[in-house]
Amino acid sequence: MLIPSDPVNAFVEYPDVPVPNAASGPLTAVTFAVKDIFDVAGYVTGCGNVEKMEDDPPAARSAPCVQKLLDAGAKFVGKTHTAELAFSLDGRNTRLGTPRNPAAPGRVPGGSSSGSAAAVSAGLCDAALGSDTGGSVRGPASFCGIIGLRPTHGRINIAGTMPLAPSLDTVGWFTRDITLYERIGMVMLGEDRAGPPLTRMLQADDAFAALMTAGEGDALAPAVNKAKAVAGSVEAVTVAPEGLDAWMPVFRLTQGYEAWQAHGAWITARKPQLMPAVAARFEAARQVTEAEYKDAAAKRERIRARVTELLGDDGVLLLPTLPTIAPRMDDSETVFEAFRARALSILCIAGLAGAPQISLPLATFQGCPLGLSLIGPLGRDRALIALAAKVMGA
Repeated sequence: MLIPSDPVNAFVEYPDVPVPNAASGPLTAVTFAVKDIFDVAGYVTGCGNVEKMEDDPPAARSAPCVQKLLDAGAKFVGKTHTAELAFSLDGRNTRLGTPRNPAAPGRVPGGSSSGSAAAVSAGLCDAALGSDTGGSVRGPASFCGIIGLRPTHGRINIAGTMPLAPSLDTVGWFTRDITLYERIGMVMLGEDRAGPPLTRMLQADDAFAALMTAGEGDALAPAVNKAKAVAGSVEAVTVAPEGLDAWMPVFRLTQGYEAWQAHGAWITARKPQLMPAVAARFEAARQVTEAEYKDAAAKRERIRARVTELLGDDGVLLLPTLPTIAPRMDDSETVFEAFRARALSILCIAGLAGAPQISLPLATFQGCPLGLSLIGPLGRDRALIALAAKVMGA
């Protein structure tokens, strides 16, 4: 890492290799870190896995999303820890060490972009790149009390990145400040698809019903009121007529099948000593059949059509980012799996629809951060960030 110290174990201890950046640009003086699934010239892409760190050579060139920031004048300061092979919502990595959550000591930082979120939350850098397949930017943003966007699927070039589930994988980033978030959005996203102002706000009642307890709802209420003040009014809607519990398996089957296609051959040949929870996910992924995957794909098209219809050109869904605050590091596996299932029922909405979702640090519960999210129409990511800025300033 190219910073003096790392009190939260956010960074991977690779040999320091300076990475050139433009002398000037729209992001001059901005420091950024990179999740260790993105290629950075001169660095191994370890993917949170000991065997990959041992076997793989340093990257010859940086991923396009990294290069965009460098070309805009931002300064690279190091690669950050990720959950093993990016297959975790909680961010634990017992083999390389779990980053500490600066905003909720003793609790997990969220995953899989754990180190990037911890680094930004701790003020070790201004921004950090993460990826989001099932919630790996939105979840850590909520847990660590920072801003994080899952962009429209395909909006940002994801070449030079370890895949997990290509039809779901996206590039996102974290900041503490919404103004900086907008500046990075200009660089990373380019121009939005044309459309009217995002003025029609829809409260996702079924997503709020997935909160763990009434306490989280009470904690989010002031943030919801801020959003209502910006929009003027909010219409209550049910996103999934058949229930979000019916949508979540569609996501899991899609992600599982694609994850095994991406990593199965390597896992079978290399036999890495994966963490038990990650190994169990890949074993479940191995068992997803092509017929199940195709059936999930058909259901996914209907889900995408439903969300697209709800949003139209000017709509925004208002929903909790996650069902609760970060679990404790010493919670049981039963607690973590129960959290993961409920969290995916909320997170799968944007993932299956391919829509942009931004998590905002607008609430706390039991002294820990709890994010409120906005989902916008496909291709309207910058308009969504601009609306988020208004909500945060309300």
